[in-house]
Amino acid sequence: MHPVTPNGPTSSISSTDEPWPTVVVGAGQAGLSTSRHLARRAVRHVVLDAESSPGGAWQHRPRSMRMADVHGVAQLPDLALPALDPATPAREAIPAYFADYEERFALPVLRPVRVSRVEESEGGLLRVVTGDGRALLTRTLVSAAGTWSRPFVPAVPGAGDFLGEQMHSSGYDGPERFAGRRVLVVGGGTSAVQILGEIGTTADTLWVTRRPPLWRAGGFGAADGRAAVALVADRVRAGRPPGSVVSVTGLSLREQEQDAARAGAFERLPLFDRIVPDGVVWADGRRERVDVIVWATGFRPEVGHLAPLRLRGAGGGIAMDGTTVRADPRLQLVGYGPSASTIGANRAGRQAAIAVRRFLAGLDEAHGTDQADGADGTGTTLSA
Repeated sequence: MHPVTPNGPTSSISSTDEPWPTVVVGAGQAGLSTSRHLARRAVRHVVLDAESSPGGAWQHRPRSMRMADVHGVAQLPDLALPALDPATPAREAIPAYFADYEERFALPVLRPVRVSRVEESEGGLLRVVTGDGRALLTRTLVSAAGTWSRPFVPAVPGAGDFLGEQMHSSGYDGPERFAGRRVLVVGGGTSAVQILGEIGTTADTLWVTRRPPLWRAGGFGAADGRAAVALVADRVRAGRPPGSVVSVTGLSLREQEQDAARAGAFERLPLFDRIVPDGVVWADGRRERVDVIVWATGFRPEVGHLAPLRLRGAGGGIAMDGTTVRADPRLQLVGYGPSASTIGANRAGRQAAIAVRRFLAGLDEAHGTDQADGADGTGTTLSA
């Protein structure tokens, strides 16, 4: 095997066969928040991150996204955001903040380690298997894998016949390549608005959404954020697939998007019926030629590694009580549903850490041991 250690990809983490009290999957905002709260409660743990460097999904943001363009970044627990130049690229500033956070609090992050599946093991333990076939055992698990690795593109008739360029918004890296082209942007969320705001004055754009966009009047305060998170939480509590937070917060145009608005970039069309080689066609016969289709159609939660545990219910989602999976209290999901945004991620990290400590305390009582710590407090082995 290739040994690894916290905060470095090449040395050993190990020394005991004791299972981990908990394993955190993912080192984005929700994962780092969880790790910090676990550490504050003296719960020994390890964070497995598939990325090669700190920053989570932020390191993949478009080069054109500056801090002035970011709707909001909630600071991580116990460390204020530094003063940032609004012109700094977000893909540089936020990963640097995350890296400083990991180092300052000596968080036990291992990377790059991709988790391929989590399955049952003996004695009520969970077996976490990595992409290269190594494994470790744990008593509990916090999944903070986010959504970035699962971009969603709907199945539309004729998509395979299109002769132009198709891309998901996750691959968007600035407006330069679209100048002078006819670009169709599909999707009613923040990403669609931001892309149209950037390309709407240099490209010939069309905007298509499944439903009329929900525009927000006035400001958006902390109370509005909490209300939005609560509405999404209601969905996952009932076992339905989580909706996006923006579906309840609504959309707004920033100052830098006003020129595109005046150019007509935000004049919305309903969803087309099919795609043809040179464009799209609506059911009423309307036809538009386009060079590029940008699918700003969001992401799905990355929970495929949990599939062996069969957590989905009849409603199609994973029923939750807070961050705890109702069908299996060994599992916490953060960065899922209401915490899949900066609004809820930090709060979810604290909630998950409390739930993990409470579950381990129940094991302590049942077995007369301290399940939050290991035999020697040093770690375990990723075994072949």
